[in-house]
Amino acid sequence: MNNVIELFKEITQISRCSGTYEPFINYIKNFCQKYDYECLVDKYNNILCKKANSNAKLCIQNHYDIVCLVDGTIPKIIEEDGFLKAENSTLGADNGIGCSYMLSLMTQGYDCEFLFTSDEEIGLIGANNLELELNAQYMLNIDSEEEGEICIGCAGGVDFFAKNPTKSIIKNDGNYGLYEVEISKLPGGHSGVDIHLNVDNGIKLIAQTIKENDGLLLDINGGERINSIPVNVKAIIALKSYPENIPHENICIRKIETKSEHLNIWNSDIIDFIYTFANGVRAYDKNLRVVLNSINLAKISTNIDDIEIQLSARSMSNDELNLLKKETIALLRKFGFEVKTDGKYPAWKPDINEFTNKILETYKKHDKSASLEAIHAGLECAIFKDKFPEMKIASIGPNIFNPHSNRERVEIKSVENLSKIVKEIVDSI
Repeated sequence: MNNVIELFKEITQISRCSGTYEPFINYIKNFCQKYDYECLVDKYNNILCKKANSNAKLCIQNHYDIVCLVDGTIPKIIEEDGFLKAENSTLGADNGIGCSYMLSLMTQGYDCEFLFTSDEEIGLIGANNLELELNAQYMLNIDSEEEGEICIGCAGGVDFFAKNPTKSIIKNDGNYGLYEVEISKLPGGHSGVDIHLNVDNGIKLIAQTIKENDGLLLDINGGERINSIPVNVKAIIALKSYPENIPHENICIRKIETKSEHLNIWNSDIIDFIYTFANGVRAYDKNLRVVLNSINLAKISTNIDDIEIQLSARSMSNDELNLLKKETIALLRKFGFEVKTDGKYPAWKPDINEFTNKILETYKKHDKSASLEAIHAGLECAIFKDKFPEMKIASIGPNIFNPHSNRERVEIKSVENLSKIVKEIVDSI
């Protein structure tokens, strides 16, 4: 499996931002034809590749969409200091690398079920709506991001979509001036695996600027994806004077040289909610060193009739996730928001079995410190375990750092190490 990196570089040139399907589907169809696999595609753009009359015991699964901070981005790969990264964009190693392991195995003719799922990054849409039939007893997902960790459990999650329609036109008796407030170049990151790092949230910082300078909100837009910590946010606000309290060095403020007799402003409850909202980790297990509960304010946008905010909550417990959902809905309604939820996926309760033990045994031949773990992020494994209760599932992956951000990078040596482990696991099944 020496061709994983080259295959990754090849598919990175294919447009794969969430919501874009046709280029990659066409690539896989041609790939299957070349290597003698059937290619099945369902109406949710999931792709299943398998041999005719397959007797596969193992399904290898990964999502093919990537987070793009700017829609339509095709990453420009840079190789530096033993890592692959991208120039001013996400790399798409999450989960282009996983897909590349699958493609490598297909070039060798393995009789497995190879499942490429769509739109994982915007709500696990492909996995949730899978219409393709799987017959394998075991599933190996290669969407984890730390070498040596074999994931056998993950957090469940739910997404919130809240709208506040309350705005008013007021006379500018207070001699307010208009200002553009913008923040960018924050670290960003994945709202599951990076939430414990206490990374600055761009939406929170802009709300803090407005609140602590007695500003009025006219327009605001920011955030990249519902499962990312927001990096870029811009707002138009009204202030009586240039702000004195600027909470972050990356905030840029520009006075708009336009005098307005009337101001079309949004209800102050919107900023009050964001300002007071307890964003980030809600509960942490120090012994297991894992986040138990968290919630991230991910996106905000001004529409014609309302302002919409999007949040994503996660929990290692389905009961606690349900409680967090109820509490957040109640809080949003208290501040005047209309709320709906979507994208819910279950927690995956850790399960040690003959399959996970086989993977651990194989892994320890190469890395004696390898261990079974659970992570505070949503993996498609949880959905497949719910759909196929008898299936034995595990997730592994190479070292990928800062996914969902322009700092994303993957360690080349780690990719090569895992190639040997993946091949041994597949051979043993």
